[in-house]
Order: sequence, then C-alpha cells, then structure tokens
Amino acid sequence: MAKKSSELSEEDKVTTTPKKGVKGKKSTKEPESIQEEVSPVADVLDLEAVPPKPKRTKKAVVKSEDVEVQVSSTINEIISLTEDSDSASDYIKDQVVIDISGLNKTQLLDLVKEKLALGISSQLDKVIQEIKVAFDQCVGKEKEAALQQFLADGGVADDFSYRPQEEEKEFNALINEFRRQLYSLRKDAEKQKEKNLQAKTELLNKLRVLVDGEETNSSIHVVKAIQENWKAIGAVPASQSKALWASFNALMDRYYDNRSIYFELKELDRKKNLESKVELCEKAEALSGQAELRDAIRLLNDLHEEFKHIGPVPREEQEALWQRFKAASDNIYDRRKDYFDGQKEVFKKNLEEKEALIIQLNSYGGFKADRIKDWNLKTKEILEIQKAWEKIGPIPKESGKEINKSFWAAFKQFFHNKNLFFKELDEIRASNLKKAEELIAKAEELKENTNWQGTANQLVKLQQEWKNLGPTPEKNRDALYKRFKEACDTFFENRRNSSKEADSEYEQNLKKKQGIIDSISASTKSGKDLSEEALSSMVVEFNATGFVPRKFIKEIQSQFKGAVEEYLEKLGSSGVNREDFLFRQNLNRIQSDPNSVKTFNKKEHGIRKQISDLENSITLWRNNLEFFAASKTADKLKDQFEVKIQKAEEEIDKLKKKLTILKEF
Repeated sequence: MAKKSSELSEEDKVTTTPKKGVKGKKSTKEPESIQEEVSPVADVLDLEAVPPKPKRTKKAVVKSEDVEVQVSSTINEIISLTEDSDSASDYIKDQVVIDISGLNKTQLLDLVKEKLALGISSQLDKVIQEIKVAFDQCVGKEKEAALQQFLADGGVADDFSYRPQEEEKEFNALINEFRRQLYSLRKDAEKQKEKNLQAKTELLNKLRVLVDGEETNSSIHVVKAIQENWKAIGAVPASQSKALWASFNALMDRYYDNRSIYFELKELDRKKNLESKVELCEKAEALSGQAELRDAIRLLNDLHEEFKHIGPVPREEQEALWQRFKAASDNIYDRRKDYFDGQKEVFKKNLEEKEALIIQLNSYGGFKADRIKDWNLKTKEILEIQKAWEKIGPIPKESGKEINKSFWAAFKQFFHNKNLFFKELDEIRASNLKKAEELIAKAEELKENTNWQGTANQLVKLQQEWKNLGPTPEKNRDALYKRFKEACDTFFENRRNSSKEADSEYEQNLKKKQGIIDSISASTKSGKDLSEEALSSMVVEFNATGFVPRKFIKEIQSQFKGAVEEYLEKLGSSGVNREDFLFRQNLNRIQSDPNSVKTFNKKEHGIRKQISDLENSITLWRNNLEFFAASKTADKLKDQFEVKIQKAEEEIDKLKKKLTILKEF
C-alpha cells in the first residue's frame, strides 16, 4: 500500500555521515546526481556562480521492506555546492565588472540598446545597472558644469533649471521599460516556481507509490517519464529545493537498486550519462584557453549546472570523471585567484590616494566667505577634487563603505555651508526687492512731471540710491531694472522734447541780448544822450529777455557787464554810484527769477553777516589801541589800525546802503 504523499517514508530518509580524512582536503567524489535547483545568484548576475570543490561525504544507506542497498549519497555535496556557489558568484559580482568608464552618453545609450536587443533576462540586470550608473554620472557632470557656469555668470542655485536632453529621456524610457519587463519576468518566474513545486510534489508522490508498489512491465517507462517530466518542470522555490531534490534522488536510487531486473537498463543509462559528462569535461578543459576570465567563469557555471543534472555514471568511472572535471574547474579558479591577488596592491594604492583626497577635502569644511566669487572659486576646487576621486580605481571591499562615507560627509559639509550663505543672501535680496519696488514707484510718480530741473534732481538722487541698492533676486532683476529705467527715460525724453522747443526761444533771446549789448556799446562810443535812466532801461530790457543757450551764458554776461562798465565810465559816474547802480541792476535781474525771494533773503543774510563781522573787528581793533604804549613804534601801529577802522566803517556804510536798496525789492 502506498504511503501518504505528505509523509516521508522511513525508506525515503537519507542518513549521511562524513568520513574522517585529511584536514583541509575536499572530496574528489563525483556527485551521482546533482541538485535540481539553480543557485538564486545565477538569476541576477552576469557572471554566474561557480561551484567550489565539494566536500567528501559518506555513502547513505536506504532501507526498504524487501532489500537494503547502499546508495551513493551526494546530497550534502549538492547543498554545499549550491551554497558556496552563491558566495563565489557574489565575489565575482563585486570584482569582475564591465569597463565602461571611457564611454560618453551616446555610447552608453547605444550599448543599452545593443544589450536590450538580445532580450530581457535577469542576467542582464547587473550590466544595465552599471551602464545606468555611468550614464547618471555623465548627466550629473553635465548638470553640475551647467550649474557652475550659471553660478559663475552671477546666477543663484535656486533659480537654476536643468532640462533633460533627448538622449536622457530616451535612455530613461529604455531603462524604465526594461525594469518593468524584468519585474514582470521575475514575478512570473516566482509564480511558475510555485506551480513547479506543486507539479514536482505530485511527481514525487507518484514516484513514491511506484517505488513502493509491485513491479510491472510498464513501471520503467513510467519512471523514465517521471524523470523527463521532473527535469522539464524547472526550478522551484529555493526553500523547498533541497528537501524536494533529496527525496526525489533517494526514491530514484531505491528504484534502480531495489529492482535488479532493470539493472542492465540502469547501467546503460549510466553509460550514456558517462558519455555526456566526458563531453562536458572536454568543454571545461577547453576553457583554459579562453582569453576573457569573465566569459570563462560564465561558461564554467553553465557546465556545472548541466553536469549536475545529467545523472549518475558507472561507479567505477565516477571518481576519475569527477577528478577530471574538477581539475578543469580548478584551472579557472586559479586564474581567478591570480587575478584578484594581483589587484590587491593596486587597490591598496588607490585607498591611499583616496585617503589623501579626504584630508585635502576636510580643509574646506570650515570655509566662510562674504562674496559669491569666493564661494564659486572654492566650489571649482572642490569639484576638481571630486573629479580626482572619481578617476581613482577600486579599493579593498572592506574599506569601501567607510572611506566613501568620510569623503561624501566632507563634500556635503562644504555645500551645506554654501547653501547657508546663499540663504542669507536670498534674505538680503528679498529686502532689496522691496526697496527697489519703492524706488520704482517714486520714479513712476515723477515721470510725467514738467518741473524739469527739480524733478531731474530727484530722479538723479533715485538713480544713485538704485546704484547703491545691492543685489536683488535674479529672476526679478531684469524686470525691476526695466521698469525703473522706463520711468526715468520717460521723464528725460519729455524734458529733451521740451528742451528742443526751448532751444529755439533761447537762440532768439541770445540774439536780442546781443543787440542790447551792441546798443549799449554804440551809445558809449557816440557819447550822445548818455544817462543812468537810459542805461537802466537797457539793463531792464536785457534782464527781462529770458534765458539763452547754456553754453553762451557766461560769455553773454561777460559782454554785458563790460559794456555797462564802459557806459558808466563814459557817463562819468562816481565809484559809489556805479557800484550801487550795478547792485540795483543785479537785483532787477534776480527779481525775474522764480526763486527771487529765497535769493534776496540769502543776500540780506550775507550782507548783515558782513556788517556784523566788520563791527566786531572794529571793536577788537579799538580795544587793542588802548594797550599800545606811547612810543614811535606804537604810534605807527595806531595809525595802521586807525586806517583799518576807517576802511571798515566805510565798507559798513556801503553794505547798509545795499540793505536799503534791497528793501526796495
């Protein structure tokens, strides 16, 4: 009677006891049947796991109700093979990589397309990931270069915007599609493994019933069909693989060993397996001539996977065959070991170079500056250190995490300080933005004003304040300046248009004033009808004529003053009368000015101050006279002071007379 499928019969249990042997040496025993499942590492690596040398184990004893036979147990070898292959594959994964350091973005994009054209597979994931890292580094360098150029041109990091190029969009689209398909592939694979587990469990139960049942003529065909179906089903979840395969292997050995009637068929099958494994040995030996170590390891993984699935060979050939296959594998292992041993010194030197760069980078951690230029200069130095870091090759794996952490911590500290500086700068720019808007509002209020001189002075003052304003936000800077400039330009354009109209009038005034000067000069030369009244009339007319072009003001005033003085000299007026006349005419000229009241007040204040100063001087001089002794020298000093006092009193009289004249206006 068949046992329940969920229970493992006493006959199915396998007991293994390792042999005592020489310490450190591994088994030379070939597995009769290799573990069914492939190491999970092979699903994700380009370089698949290479099984190391298996450990020697003892033969297992399988008990049956009818017969007790010895079966070559290789279950422990298979388990060790699978577990060690994971670590070996990880080691290769870490150390053997595709050299794509010299490729640019276009070449990396083409490489991705080339790889994806071969079809989506788990083995392709590592290669695609390496290409993406290199591509992202290229993009990062271009973006950083664009940012530094933007900052060097006066830009602000917050205002910087980097638009992906078409190559980047195409590359990212390919990567996303690859990941989507790979994810779907793996999900399907996991689902398939669960289905495979169920299918293999059913085969295992069917095989157990067949092994424990009575022999029939068709049982051998059923077993063969089960074997083919088992191999065709494929992988199952790794957690179930070892136990499932151990049970299947034990049941198969029981079937062959417990039924002597089919021994010859079994031996024939073993001979066919021998031929297949000999062929695999020849292929493994040929790998010693493979130039690329990575390719040799990948092919050797495939051969090991195929070797363990072929099945048992005649016992007398088993040990020699395994030794031959193992020797071919060891040649590849030795090449791998030599490669990594040769890289140790290189990795050590790379580590020393990176440690030196970290020391250099740490000196920038406390950098402080008040100018963008200084920060930009230091940023360029930091980026040069980063480039030097990226050029250095790999370092020992055990030091990688700590050394990278130290470098990027110092790197980030500098840019943290830089960000704080620009944050403070942004606050200043925000404050200046408000001030700029206030200046613009004032300028826009004045732009239509027709008080040309006063408004011009106010706008010039606003322009000076704008010049001393300081930095404003980059995104607003041009717009703010444009508004301020438009307001100022509007006023000055209006003034220029007004000046064009006034220029014509000024030219006419110049000609009229020149005619008055000519009339005064002609009267002076003729000497006829000379009088103060006539001269006053011409002076009043001259002052009332209005403005002349700016470039002729001094010249026309000089000509007018000379003509008047010649007239007065010809008239024969005294010096006092002449001075009073000129003063009066000057007041007449000032009276026509819109700011005449202010000017008169200023003149009056000046005259009164002169009178006060002279009176104080006279008082001082008279006090000094009282201290002079009665001597010839003292008399001489007294005379000098008396002359000064007399001249000062005369000047006071003139000034008081000017005050009297000033009150008339």
